[in-house]
Amino acid sequence: MIQVTIQLPDNLAKKVQSMHQWMPSILEISLLGLRTEAAATAADLIGFLCSNPSPQEVMDYHVSEERQNRLERLLTLSGTGLLSSKEQQELDELEEVEHLFVMLKAEISSKLAAGKG
Repeated sequence: MIQVTIQLPDNLAKKVQSMHQWMPSILEISLLGLRTEAAATAADLIGFLCSNPSPQEVMDYHVSEERQNRLERLLTLSGTGLLSSKEQQELDELEEVEHLFVMLKAEISSKLAAGKG
């Protein structure tokens, strides 16, 4: 892993410092370059991580019912071959966000199991 040092204004540095353990995930999700409604799901997730949750709170996190319903709708349309190209792009982006979050949860689970959480 590479360590990166940056200079930030004091007020921003205090915010970043308080959520340092989640910063790699926040940056990774932020850099996905989402162009569809999937960005709203990513924004929810980033907002959650910025609240500096405990590892257990991250493990317990689920997207809102509204976001879950949207995903289920896209999956249903995909299964029937009725997705528009824009909806397919959204589904692809949601899968990217989900993959990153699943990887984060797997990392946390491993640390919790090793007693490092």
